[in-house]
Amino acid sequence: MIFQRIVIALLVLIVAGIGTIGYFEWRMAAQVRTLKAFVEGYVFNEAVMACEQAKSSTPFKWNGGKSTSVIGLNSAKLDKYTVSASYTLVADSVYCDYDPIKRKAEIGSSFLERE
Repeated sequence: MIFQRIVIALLVLIVAGIGTIGYFEWRMAAQVRTLKAFVEGYVFNEAVMACEQAKSSTPFKWNGGKSTSVIGLNSAKLDKYTVSASYTLVADSVYCDYDPIKRKAEIGSSFLERE
């Protein structure tokens, strides 16, 4: 009888622990989404200006474009110490990657292929 009570108590503790972990992960995910939305809103105007002024054979026209969309903030971990960030915009099928750290825009490139 004591063995059964111990097993049930351990099972209840495990379920409570998993529930607690799930709750904290949900809260952290909500905070990360909020932070990402704030950063994207902060970077948006700079990205549009830089993309429209970027030199390219294909012009990027966000203002006055027929089909525009924001892909958003992306990042890739290139190695142990380097994370490359990119804010991507699309206007009339022309992609523009804006690097918020270097404040540089590149049209028609993949942000993973940058220097």
